Amino acid sequence: MARYKGYDYNQLVMVPVSLDKQLVPGTLEHAIHTVIEEHVDTSIFDDKYSNDETGCCAYDPKILLKIILFAYSRGILHSRRMERACRENIIFMALACGQQPDHSTLAGFVSSMGVEHITELFTQVLMVCEKEGLLGGTHFSLDGLKLSSNASKEWSGTHSDLLKKKARLEQKVKESIEEQQKEDAGGENFDREREEKRIKRLSRNAERIGKFLEDNKPKGGRGGKEVQSNVTDNESAKMVSSHGVVQGYNANALVDEKHQVVVHAEAFGEGEDAHNMGPMLQGAQHNLEKAGCGSDALRDKVVSADTGFYSKDNFAACREAAVDAYIPDRGFRNRDPRFADSKRHRRSVDKHKKRYTSKKRFFTPEDFKVDEATGRLMCPAGAKMYCSHKNLTTSDGYQGTAYCAPKTACRVCKLRSKCLRNPNSPQRQVYYFHTKPTGGWAYEMKQKIDTVEGRKMYGKRLKIVEPVFGNVRAQKDMDCFTLRGRSKINIQWRLYCLVHNIEKIVHYGKSRTKVA
Repeated sequence: MARYKGYDYNQLVMVPVSLDKQLVPGTLEHAIHTVIEEHVDTSIFDDKYSNDETGCCAYDPKILLKIILFAYSRGILHSRRMERACRENIIFMALACGQQPDHSTLAGFVSSMGVEHITELFTQVLMVCEKEGLLGGTHFSLDGLKLSSNASKEWSGTHSDLLKKKARLEQKVKESIEEQQKEDAGGENFDREREEKRIKRLSRNAERIGKFLEDNKPKGGRGGKEVQSNVTDNESAKMVSSHGVVQGYNANALVDEKHQVVVHAEAFGEGEDAHNMGPMLQGAQHNLEKAGCGSDALRDKVVSADTGFYSKDNFAACREAAVDAYIPDRGFRNRDPRFADSKRHRRSVDKHKKRYTSKKRFFTPEDFKVDEATGRLMCPAGAKMYCSHKNLTTSDGYQGTAYCAPKTACRVCKLRSKCLRNPNSPQRQVYYFHTKPTGGWAYEMKQKIDTVEGRKMYGKRLKIVEPVFGNVRAQKDMDCFTLRGRSKINIQWRLYCLVHNIEKIVHYGKSRTKVA
């Protein structure tokens, strides 16, 4: 007959636990504890409290910061799970020194944090990175990570779209009430309580949309056209990411080359990166100056970014900051001889040839001829075009002439369907470029990128910034935002980056035996 060890739950077990022994040197939790306890001044939070004479004692901001940062490093983004961890996880108990703040205290601490608070925290940790020799200050790389926020893309749309959605909800409410009245008159059994809940939910959603439309104006884009608003978080945007279409924010980070330390982090409520270089360089300069790197920490330094940052505004920001920028255009790989034999390059070339050897549908500039007698350009229908711009210069540096057809001729032209791609266009325009590019920001950047040194410099971007996003999103599971509003999202994104920077102190700091 088998024998088993006996057990009895009615016994007392004394487990001696020393909290400081749980924070083992060389671990992230020990680094968070040491950096926050010894190198971060949390007196900036004192103005938030007014309990010096009355009221109970508040939790020390250092305790709350340690809990939040370590929770983020474990992928615990919600305050209720943090509260539970402080009761059940021995490492959280050690960081909290046995205290157990509830979820509302933890969530309120992050939500009430101001821009000045998170900026001061970020620069103080960056100062530790500088003292530990983690900042090289020669090459910086910029990129963006699109993360979903605490908002649903189903609640997005233009004001006209939201009005239609509101009308559909009100129609469903009306139909449900009529159906309910028919069921009452027929005397048949049905789930009346469930139907009433459904009607209340639909009515509440319709009222919510109506209130949003009353309180908010249409959201204008940079091009002057209306962009989609969001009822839940109107500062977020619907953007295409590698994980599909998300409703969220474009989290940018500027990273130092030496040990991949984030020198500035900021989230933007638009998916495009064409206007982000200026704020990122200004923020990085401010942070580096506060960290003791000098007032010209970025001057003449290399800054690399991917093709999403290729824009006139970003190049102007680079010139203003006096940095050596490497931002390629979308076709730079097609000009790179190293990719001449690659399958992707051949497919691109074949697609390009196929597109221009296919059957012509619209008139091209070659179909417009110059009248030798008058010297004016003639359209295929025989109308005389006039010169609208003699010295046209593109961003690529090409120079040419622009011609326009009279609106009166295009309005009644029988060949209009073959000439105008957009049926609403009032007239046809033709551009003739007669000189090769000789200048301009786009031409200069192409010339720089196409050199051996330019390709080498840009090639470093991948190993500088991408591992940071991989660590934040994949290794730490910080793959979404739990707050709403750009100001709060910026706070959470910088806290994410603080976790990453403190981990760099653990592994690469000069005095890691003391700090970690």
